[in-house]
Amino acid sequence: MDQLGQNLLQILQVAGVLFVCISACNLLALPLLDKRWHTRVESHKAKLPFKAMLLGSGKLILAVVIGLLLGLIVRTLHPGSLFWVDEASEAILLLLLLLIGIGLRNSAMPLKQILLNTKGMMLALVVVLSSLPGGLLAAWWLDIPWNQGLAMASGFGWYSLTGILVTDYLGPVLGGGAFLNELLREMVAIMLIPALISRYPATSVGYAGATAMDFTLPVIQQSGGNSLVPTAIVSGFILSLLVPVMITFFLTL
Repeated sequence: MDQLGQNLLQILQVAGVLFVCISACNLLALPLLDKRWHTRVESHKAKLPFKAMLLGSGKLILAVVIGLLLGLIVRTLHPGSLFWVDEASEAILLLLLLLIGIGLRNSAMPLKQILLNTKGMMLALVVVLSSLPGGLLAAWWLDIPWNQGLAMASGFGWYSLTGILVTDYLGPVLGGGAFLNELLREMVAIMLIPALISRYPATSVGYAGATAMDFTLPVIQQSGGNSLVPTAIVSGFILSLLVPVMITFFLTL
């Protein structure tokens, strides 16, 4: 990447704009579900230490920094030696998608259980419908094509896959911005869930996005009790299925 310092600032700008626009739209729409459902849950004190919850996100950021430094060192010492990176990243992406499909198939989530959980389906639908206007707003703000904004708004918290897919189509600047946006969303969700889940359970689970079925699920369970677990799993599962489909669809328009 040429002009690294300038591009890093641009990555942070993309991530910040995406986060503000998409989060604002989500947090305006999701409380409407709480008002409609009139759901209140017993508040539990989260047992997971805050530092432990953020450790996974910190490892991801560290991996990105280490990869960046290694790329800079290799490029400086041996210019032109990284010609194989594009082909390798595409092969790794295909392998990742294969493993994702296997993982979802083995997640013990029958289709019947998904279709019967109307709250989980509605929650996922509201997350999708509120995220897309945020993507359009971010595209206007960043002066990029509307379909790119919609694609970057379709990550729903799945930072790893979103970053790889967007980078593969649009380059490392927008891909890095999309990755950091989803990572920041997860970190904010970890902080919001224990504070809001007793009064706004749908908002708390919905803002977690696709991570509600895995990474943030223990926080949801320990903060809001077991009654929210089926809704969280179904919502997260549906959003996880939609991420690769929607991102690829919008980026190929």
